[in-house]
Amino acid sequence: MGRWEPDAGGRLARAALELYAERGYEQTTVAEIAQRAGVTERTFFRHYADKREVLFGASDEVYEVLASAVGAVPPAATPLRALTAGLVALAGMFAERHEHARQRQAVIAANASLRERELTKLAAMATALADALRRRGVADPAATLAAEAGIAAFRVGFELWLAGPGKADVAQVVREALDELGGVFAGGETSRRVVDAG
Repeated sequence: MGRWEPDAGGRLARAALELYAERGYEQTTVAEIAQRAGVTERTFFRHYADKREVLFGASDEVYEVLASAVGAVPPAATPLRALTAGLVALAGMFAERHEHARQRQAVIAANASLRERELTKLAAMATALADALRRRGVADPAATLAAEAGIAAFRVGFELWLAGPGKADVAQVVREALDELGGVFAGGETSRRVVDAG
C-alpha cells in the first residue's frame, strides 16, 4: 500500500459504489474494494462490518440529525411541524450528493438483500423519529403513526428527487411530500405537484 491518506472510510465508500456499479454488488469482493481505495482489507473491516454496510454506514449520523432537528423545534409546535423539521434536516444531508445517491439507489434496487437492508434502515429511522416525538410529549400510538407516515412521505419525496435531473432542492421536495401527507390527513387534496424537477 502507498502512503497513508486521510478519509479511508470515504474512499472505501466511493470505491465500493464504483465497483458495485461497474461489476454488480454480488461480483465485488472486499479485497477489490480495499485495493481500489488504496487500503488493506484490515482497514476496510475497521470501518465497515461487511461490504453491504458500505452502503448503510451513516445510520448513527442519520438518527442524530433526526433527533436534534425534532428536539430543536419550539415546544408549542405541532407534531407535524417537528416531524417535518427532522425529515427536512435529514434530506439536507443529501443536498450536494444527487449523483451519489442515485447510484447508491440503483445498486440497492438491483439486489434483493440490499433492498431488505434498506427497509430495515427505514424502519430504524421511523423508530428514531417516533422516539424523538415521544420526548416532545407526543403519546403513542400517535408518535409511532406520525413517524411511520413521515418516513413513507420522506421516501416518496426522496425517490422523486432521485428520478429528476438533480436541479431540485431535495429538502424542498421532501417538504412538499410532507405537505401532501398533511393535506391527506386534513381531509383535503393538494392541487400542486410534489416536485418540479425540471
